[in-house]
Amino acid sequence: MSAEPILTIRGLNVDYGTGTSGVRALRDIDLTLHRGEVLGLAGESGSGKSTLAYAVTRLLSPPGVITGGDVHYHRPGGETLDILALSADELRAFRWQELSIVFQGAMNSLNPVHTVHSQLTDVLVAHRPGMPAAERTKRAEELLNLVGISADRLTAYPHQLSGGMRQRVMIAMALALEPEIVIMDEPTTALDVVMQRQILRKLVELREQLSFSVVFITHDISLLIEFSDRIAIMYGGRIVEQAGAADIYRDPRHPYSEGLLHSFPALHGPRRELTGIPGSPPHLSAMPTGCAFHPRCGKAFEPCAGRIPVLARPDAAQEREVACWLPAPPA
Repeated sequence: MSAEPILTIRGLNVDYGTGTSGVRALRDIDLTLHRGEVLGLAGESGSGKSTLAYAVTRLLSPPGVITGGDVHYHRPGGETLDILALSADELRAFRWQELSIVFQGAMNSLNPVHTVHSQLTDVLVAHRPGMPAAERTKRAEELLNLVGISADRLTAYPHQLSGGMRQRVMIAMALALEPEIVIMDEPTTALDVVMQRQILRKLVELREQLSFSVVFITHDISLLIEFSDRIAIMYGGRIVEQAGAADIYRDPRHPYSEGLLHSFPALHGPRRELTGIPGSPPHLSAMPTGCAFHPRCGKAFEPCAGRIPVLARPDAAQEREVACWLPAPPA
């Protein structure tokens, strides 16, 4: 992983609806993805993870609207691209070629009446119209082999493939034009635990082989700890903590991060109590004052209900940012 940034997000705000009926889904998001990095985004349903992915790729459906902030993509040669300022034609060229996305429920996104060959080569027809048909077929075979599927499956229809194979076809499609960034939104949610691990191991192999960067979105923080370099925790449309995956696992600083970690059993080391998190995430139309997590937080104290904590480094020597009023523990 390089320290060089490939995607920078600053002050990003997203609303659903306008006027008095509108709600703010993302609030002042600051995030950096480094070249070659796997960045995990974790949080409960409704925390804003998918909204962030669709805002970055400009795929927000109405009534979603970006109301503030900047999203910049940094090409390998040093050129910086303002994604939010791209025209429709520029955006069409940018997607899949430099940034691609594997959507939530992707294994059900394949067209049931078209073969795998037809769907894999469709992106090549759209973005490389001069490529001969024989070369498109060869590239489709390479992509299937890349994700561990036999090339003879090119003639198959989606219903003839298992769930795991359909998911891998979608990953192959995302890699067709060798993008620099792949955003994966809950890529393994509908798969069993064994297939989840197979898909993620294959993803890690591909990342090492092709050197692309990954934004991996899931509610399952245990997967992120195992497969991510760095993790950002989201709650109520904000990032409340971001740090290296090992640091989040060993020493979570935000009470919400700690609650997520105590929601699944440890497979190694000493046993720990499964406590979970009481209550439910806040509704976007009725956000609590101050820190959005304070009504569910067992460590809340005086400033939490009235003041919003800023995401900042508790220790200048550490690559960690936390949005919490609790004092940092002594070194």
